[in-house]
Amino acid sequence: MMSNTYRRALLVAATVTLITASARAADEAATYFRQNCMSCHTIGGGRLVGPDLKDVTQRRDKGWLQKFVANPKSYLDGGDPYVAKLKEDARGAVMPNIAGIDEARALALLEMIERESKLPKSQFAGLNIGDQPFTPSDIANGRAIILGEKHLANGGPACVSCHSVDNISILGGGKLAPDLTKVFERMRGRKNLASWLQAPATPTMRPLFANQSMTNDEITQLVAYLETTARKPQQTGDTATLSFFFLGLGGCVLGFIGADTVWRKRLRGVRKPLIEEARRGDR
Repeated sequence: MMSNTYRRALLVAATVTLITASARAADEAATYFRQNCMSCHTIGGGRLVGPDLKDVTQRRDKGWLQKFVANPKSYLDGGDPYVAKLKEDARGAVMPNIAGIDEARALALLEMIERESKLPKSQFAGLNIGDQPFTPSDIANGRAIILGEKHLANGGPACVSCHSVDNISILGGGKLAPDLTKVFERMRGRKNLASWLQAPATPTMRPLFANQSMTNDEITQLVAYLETTARKPQQTGDTATLSFFFLGLGGCVLGFIGADTVWRKRLRGVRKPLIEEARRGDR
């Protein structure tokens, strides 16, 4: 027969295994939320594009939420009145079907949201910048981050490598991603933009910042600069293209001048002895 000591050991081992598995599942759910949901939702931080999810399981049945999160498009296409109200509140924005999510993961997310809702402040409450004016230092540092003159603390790439911002530099910026000049307006203010920068959800940016997210200070400084660009009159015409053209033209002129300076001396150095030798032969 099994001894009491052995039984206790098995019970302890089983308990540790369950706790470890539960902690791992919670960490996975939190990581998934941060990478895929945090740009549109907070837990206790107020509405962004989508609703605040604090105590969401008290507002709707968990089974309904589980199915909705796994396949929101089917509910939207089916004319569900609750989903139609969510769309109206979000000014027409709709929750897409998210890659890699099924009902099991949806349930894990909902359970994580329940746990976070009970905390005094959730880790997903978002960054509350406030309405106070930004300092000139914040604005200058934001510009330096975009240009890559100030390196991100966790090693992310400079914004200008993929994005352009009106009048940010003489040659503009990258063309891979959207222009950021009016992104502050497109994101509808500080709170939404800051939350999006905490966890960029686009296919290009998600892997770049998944393990090297920006700090709160860096996000505040970027928001500060992008707020100023949105409020300035936008330049007409493609300034970067014109700058590139004139730089290229100037480079060509300087190249011709340099070539003339170098080769003129070389030609004279060869031609002069030949002329003198020809003159000596004529005598």
